Amino acid sequence: MPSATRSVTTKQLNARETPTAADLLLRTSEMLPALKERAAHTEELRRLPEETVADLLASGLHRIGVPIRYGGLDIDYALALDVAAELARACPATAWCYGLWAAHAWLVGYWPEPAQEEVFGSDPDALCSSSLNVGRSTCTPVDGGYRLSGRWEFSSGCDAATWLMLGVPGIGERNWALVPRGDYEIVDTWFVSGLRGSGSKDIEVRDAFVPFHRILDVTTAGDGDWTGWELHGQSRYRLPIPVLLGWDLVAPMLGIAQGMLDEFIAKTAGSAGAAKSADAPAVHIRVSQAAAEIDAGRALMDRDVREALDRAEAGEGFTTLHRARYRRDKAYVTQVCLQAVNRIFDISGGHGLFESDPLQRFHRDAHAVAHRDTLIMDLGGQEYARVLLGLDATGRI
Repeated sequence: MPSATRSVTTKQLNARETPTAADLLLRTSEMLPALKERAAHTEELRRLPEETVADLLASGLHRIGVPIRYGGLDIDYALALDVAAELARACPATAWCYGLWAAHAWLVGYWPEPAQEEVFGSDPDALCSSSLNVGRSTCTPVDGGYRLSGRWEFSSGCDAATWLMLGVPGIGERNWALVPRGDYEIVDTWFVSGLRGSGSKDIEVRDAFVPFHRILDVTTAGDGDWTGWELHGQSRYRLPIPVLLGWDLVAPMLGIAQGMLDEFIAKTAGSAGAAKSADAPAVHIRVSQAAAEIDAGRALMDRDVREALDRAEAGEGFTTLHRARYRRDKAYVTQVCLQAVNRIFDISGGHGLFESDPLQRFHRDAHAVAHRDTLIMDLGGQEYARVLLGLDATGRI
């Protein structure tokens, strides 16, 4: 694996102005009351309110994912997952969009340098949404690049974004294109039961030109193609994309489960006495089980992410079994958290059904997260068993 030297540019933050991890976590916690107050309105809008987007950008939290040379923070990427989990305790939709925006900022660093300059060269706070499957699309070779047309689904946070990552067909095994805001339309299809505020709408592209430098081969990025590592010298670019990608979706699920438990405890604590909830053995058991499931999920995510980043820092590779285990664990943590949410909701009583009660929103949002294909254990977990039993993996790991 080649060595890398970090280049300091005028876009890099002055070290004295760079917040610490503790500073960023404090900023996150300070945002929770406002996010909680806006949560119902966020659902009504079916996207993040402009003030929420402004608050996130003003906090600097997005820059955890941005490469250092473009004004990003010299902070361990794992902190972005901690931030997403914390935000979800107040507003899951905000956490979902934040986690994706931070992940996309990291991913831009794998592209050829001209593409990175286009995205972040004049604006370190540029937001990028995505739809990473190929959708219903065509990608035709032309002089200097490709002509792209099609329609894609589930582009979370697209209303606030100025760039888009799209899965594109016909180039190689798996390729993504970067497309600027002027080259696509947002189609408002997001009328759903959960994660309503994420604004995960459809995207339509009509005959847009995509130059070669805005195409990324996902199968080799960080695994033979060392562009990101050579440009940025950050260990996050010494690992294959699928190893780390996906935890940005799991982290909000941990926060949703914790938020559900926090809300239930706040409503129930002190209600002791005859026929009171806090005195009920069934409540004791379910609260303990849910708390343990959340703690276990957090520990598993932290272990896997730390292991992956440490291996990347040491320049070590990732076996097929490593990759399969990470994919398994992303699904498992999601399902464990879903169990915790369901345990609490099932004892929340009739009041938990009212739209004014955050418990029903946490419940709906948790089920929305758990509907992602890769986060369903039946799909996300099977590759691990195949590899463990000596069979070839059949999915993208």
